[in-house]
Amino acid sequence: MTRQTALSGIHESLGASFTDFAGWRMPLRYGSELAEHHAVRNAAGLFDLSHMGEIEVVGPQAAALLDHALVGDISAVAVTKAKYTMICQEDGGILDDLIVYRLEEDRYMVVANASNAETVLGALQERAAGFDAEVQDRRDDWALVAIQGPQASAILAELTDADLAGLKYYAILETSVADRPARLARTGYTGEDGFEIFSDPADAPAIWEALSAAGADRGLIPAGLACRDSLRLEAAMPLYGNELSTTTTPYAAGLGRVVKLDKPGGFVGRDALAAVSEQPIQRVRVGLRPEGRRAPRHGYAVVDPASGETVGEVTSGAPSPTLGHPIAMAYVDQALAQPGTRLDVDVRGTHVPAEVVALPFYSRPR
Repeated sequence: MTRQTALSGIHESLGASFTDFAGWRMPLRYGSELAEHHAVRNAAGLFDLSHMGEIEVVGPQAAALLDHALVGDISAVAVTKAKYTMICQEDGGILDDLIVYRLEEDRYMVVANASNAETVLGALQERAAGFDAEVQDRRDDWALVAIQGPQASAILAELTDADLAGLKYYAILETSVADRPARLARTGYTGEDGFEIFSDPADAPAIWEALSAAGADRGLIPAGLACRDSLRLEAAMPLYGNELSTTTTPYAAGLGRVVKLDKPGGFVGRDALAAVSEQPIQRVRVGLRPEGRRAPRHGYAVVDPASGETVGEVTSGAPSPTLGHPIAMAYVDQALAQPGTRLDVDVRGTHVPAEVVALPFYSRPR
């Protein structure tokens, strides 16, 4: 059965168009996804992310378990801080990318992608054998609302006493929002400043409505999954199932920095990833700037115009509302991955010229 979030009634009242995503009925857009995209870049957007998967790891050896289960050095994360990391198979293939929050000395919250939450939960439970720690499924205990954009901090400040200036990027604290208990994190998936508000599902509608009211004069509008995808593409943030998969390693994805090969005790997939790190990578993730107005899409072939041979594949592509032209990410042969390289993308039988460009396509003003 398709699941609904605690905010489904609000989405319906706002006239949202819905889509089935990872078994959840989620708002795709409320009106114009282009307007929602621009609102996040220039003011603020409000997202329902209650489909994400929250898993807690608790106990004296919680840190040791996560060090063993994940590629990152999780025991080095300070209390109230967070880390972007991955969980890999023994062969180094990516099961999911994650954010791990250290709530207390012996309590962590792992947030998995909705499509992989069950897989991540099962893998952590299996890898917990022999550790004095418990893996808890907390997916039904939390709703998640995100506010993203340059006005996010000013809007949220009207509804919380939390020290937002002191809440640095990739940190979390226990506070209240709109007089409801909440965990407030400063992370995001849009390339903008913003916050994630974890709350009891029963409190989520009140938090959403309070944020909507506080942001009405600052350009805040509700935003759906469609603009979330174009925002994250501009910021070159990988999407599981597109840029990341069990056939991709963190090194090919350009995210080898998250792998800590030298942490004590090793981790699941360590030997395979160590071997990969010592070998030339055949295909790597790059940005593409196609000519014209036709946007490459997932699965389109990338071709070397000199030889006519297929040398890669597009993983994500779309028109960029912020930049005003098409953009794409792709995996291409290492020898052709340097910025400035000229390639073609096979767009439904037509070879569209494209240039390899540095990632990300967009970075917010600091």
